Amino acid sequence: MIAQLRGQLARKSVQDAVIDVGGVGYRVLIPLSTFYKLGPEGDTITLLVHTHVREDALTLFGFLTYDEQVLFERLISVSGVGPKLGISVLSGIDAAELVDALRTSDVARLTRIPGVGKKTAERLVLELRDKLPALGGPSETPRTPPNSMKEDLLSALANLGYSRPEAEKGVDRALREEAGAPFEDLLRRTLRILSGR
Repeated sequence: MIAQLRGQLARKSVQDAVIDVGGVGYRVLIPLSTFYKLGPEGDTITLLVHTHVREDALTLFGFLTYDEQVLFERLISVSGVGPKLGISVLSGIDAAELVDALRTSDVARLTRIPGVGKKTAERLVLELRDKLPALGGPSETPRTPPNSMKEDLLSALANLGYSRPEAEKGVDRALREEAGAPFEDLLRRTLRILSGR
């Protein structure tokens, strides 16, 4: 089982990264929070890895922080939550906010994450409320250049299942209301706008 990869970042997108380890490229699926903390292509990086094995596939899921990996593994231990939904959850909500929502049984907050319905949110609360790790301190969020911010947000929302016209309205409003904010704050604001908050 692969538990960690260290190598050169050969390629990255909002959904995955390819890490060149000794001439072998490993494709690793990642949450948005990890994507935005990765450096430029060519950098040497280390990702913590969850190896998911099915009859027909072996898929790697990568995380920059131990907190994200532990949360992901707790999420997919819940009946009905697969790895793709686990990655979507971590892409749609900050790790500390997720832990808080689960501990306080905030089903309404959880259902605002794309792909999480009321029954899934209730199941997550029921099964995880008392099994969550204590998270480390907040990490620095790197700033994204403003000219690419809108496209990055639109790409992230498209990967979360939003249509482009719908996403553009939310992104434009978030950029007006929180100009200069880091990507993760803008994404959270856009998701709140799109969910009617």
